[in-house]
Amino acid sequence: MFPYKDENPTVLTPFVTVGIIVFTTAVWILGQGAGTYPTLAESVCRLGVVPAELTGRLRETVALPLGPGLSCEVGPNPAWYTLVTSVFAHGGWFHLIGNMWFLWVFGNNVEDSMGHTRFLIFYLLTGVLAALAQVMVQPGSTVPMVGASGAISGVMGGYLVLYPFVRIHMLVFFGFLVTTITVPAYLMLLYWALIQFLSSLWSLGLGQEGGVAFMAHFGGFVAGAALIKLFAKPELVARHRYGRWVRRRYYGPW
Repeated sequence: MFPYKDENPTVLTPFVTVGIIVFTTAVWILGQGAGTYPTLAESVCRLGVVPAELTGRLRETVALPLGPGLSCEVGPNPAWYTLVTSVFAHGGWFHLIGNMWFLWVFGNNVEDSMGHTRFLIFYLLTGVLAALAQVMVQPGSTVPMVGASGAISGVMGGYLVLYPFVRIHMLVFFGFLVTTITVPAYLMLLYWALIQFLSSLWSLGLGQEGGVAFMAHFGGFVAGAALIKLFAKPELVARHRYGRWVRRRYYGPW
């Protein structure tokens, strides 16, 4: 299932959401060579989170092969800045396009609920917490981790709390057959979060390193749902037809 729009008009112009999409795309094209080798491999090594570095599991420098004549050196000195830089780096065109599309569908309304500056902080914070969730479950992994998925998962968790009854239009694929359905946001988002959690358990059970960081997705989602009350401004949420229930039930009396 792939969401392509929601029925939740915004009030504020989503400058930060658009800015993040533009900046992340610029990083992909200018900093990652638009996926060309060896620029892509070098950028993932330089910008990605390596769990074993952050947890101190590496006692000496290790060279990870990236391709012919190219390796990524990871070692005992933690590169904490990668918790932020990894949010703006990606591993492929589909990785980038999928993430930016999800950000556009859900990010503009979450930005609308808290204002521009708060949304930028919220986005970065949930991205960092998402990466740390993956580090916690795979503390010895030496595979660099990149992608905005954790931060966008945080946005989706916040969206679930704020606008659970908004109608989401989705593409559904049955082999070569494609159809559309419309479901409430809570159904789509909770189903998505469940898939991430179960997929994380499956990959951990296999001892798999690399690939999709499912726990980062689930961790970011939980972080976004937990932190949204601290960032959202009730007076902004209340302007939305679907957001008024939050004022009454979630934030409590004023």
